[in-house]
Amino acid sequence: MKRVERVALSAIALLLVASMILSACAPAPAPAPAQQPAAAAATKAPEAAKPAAPSDKPVTLSLWGGFPEMEPFYKHVAEAYTKEHPNVKIEILTHPLREFEQKLSATIPSDTAADIIEISMYANQKFIEADLIPELPANVKAFMEEKGRYSDFLQSNNTYKGKKYGLPLFVGRTALFWNKDMFKEAGLSAPPKTQQEMADFAKKLAKADAAGTLTRAGHSLRLSGQGSGVAEKWWFILWPLGGTIVKDAGNGKYCAGYNNDAGKQALKFYVDAVHVDKYDSHALKHDAEAFELGLAAMLLRESWVIGDIAKKAPNLNYDTAPVPSAAQWGRITNPVNLYVTRAAKNPEVAWDFAQFMMKPEHMNWLLENVGWLPARGDIDLSAVLAKIPQFKAFVMSDPNYKEFGYPVIAPFDEIMTKLAERLVTAYLDKSLANNPDGIAKTIEAAANETNEILKKAGLYAECK
Repeated sequence: MKRVERVALSAIALLLVASMILSACAPAPAPAPAQQPAAAAATKAPEAAKPAAPSDKPVTLSLWGGFPEMEPFYKHVAEAYTKEHPNVKIEILTHPLREFEQKLSATIPSDTAADIIEISMYANQKFIEADLIPELPANVKAFMEEKGRYSDFLQSNNTYKGKKYGLPLFVGRTALFWNKDMFKEAGLSAPPKTQQEMADFAKKLAKADAAGTLTRAGHSLRLSGQGSGVAEKWWFILWPLGGTIVKDAGNGKYCAGYNNDAGKQALKFYVDAVHVDKYDSHALKHDAEAFELGLAAMLLRESWVIGDIAKKAPNLNYDTAPVPSAAQWGRITNPVNLYVTRAAKNPEVAWDFAQFMMKPEHMNWLLENVGWLPARGDIDLSAVLAKIPQFKAFVMSDPNYKEFGYPVIAPFDEIMTKLAERLVTAYLDKSLANNPDGIAKTIEAAANETNEILKKAGLYAECK
């Protein structure tokens, strides 16, 4: 090695040593602020985190949702948020639910989804299990776990392997909508209290023309449609009878929970409605539209229908009642949550906006103007309930009135979608009328498919 090179290297070495000595003598830098422990944050019960972005830093957030009726709420809250944070711009896009779920399947794995997405845990579970969705940050987890803020059911529904994912925004609960004028006309003074009464009332409430063609459904049932919705609405009838879609077999395993008398009775309920008692028909309009147009006297549906009626049929004389009982009494609860995706460039601001939505004034606005029930359980909704008493059936509580809902397993959406396809076919099948053997075979075939999906996912065990 040349002498010049040796001298240069020696000089560099001396400089490095000097730098190390100076660093050792200098005071230690202040540690970066740690995230607040969950327990400590919960004690303070923050309504929302402080804004994470400096006021002079422009931030653009995107939010996607699968419930178009929620768009006015998001715009309302975004306007309030940007008044406090003028540096933040919020872009909102909503889609029909099934289309939205397909969009997420393409964009979440590629990290091209919106910063914030609104979706149910069951539809997001496959992405969570694939480690494509971040868990809640500590401050948001503390907000969620504050005592009384969210029910044990919602806490559990948003937990996977001990970690929490998603901040519950609103819940879909079921109640019975009934047309008071039609009931009075039929000589009925009150809503049905049992499932058998519901079917009996539906026969009295149905109307047909001179040719025998049904012109008004006694009860509008979900007879067709895409995705898992048909199976979910069948579940409304199945669960009170003592059945469910998948039954917990213990140790994280499941089996089909409807290959039994409850499943057969639930399918018979639908078949009889269409082909035997004929108080519903594929030829009629269905769902909220039918109820609003006076084409149906009863409907089992979520609270958003109240908001829809206010806009489309404000003079409709109707009320709501708890889901009629059978072997057991209760209602489905399906929470819809907010998630911040891996694609978010400003996740702290995104979570700040998500928590901002949960403020009591925004939750009351949601209930009154959209109709979805706030997920938070610690908010006073009495002013809205006094103004719109039809919400009372959705918020009623009773120790004997149980909540049930979607299990937190990735293949559940596939199970529901495949079951829905079979149910749609069965409802069209006239040969199932007064045919208990045919109904039993239909239920057994569907349950076998459910069990095969569970086996494929490694989640099946025989139920006792």
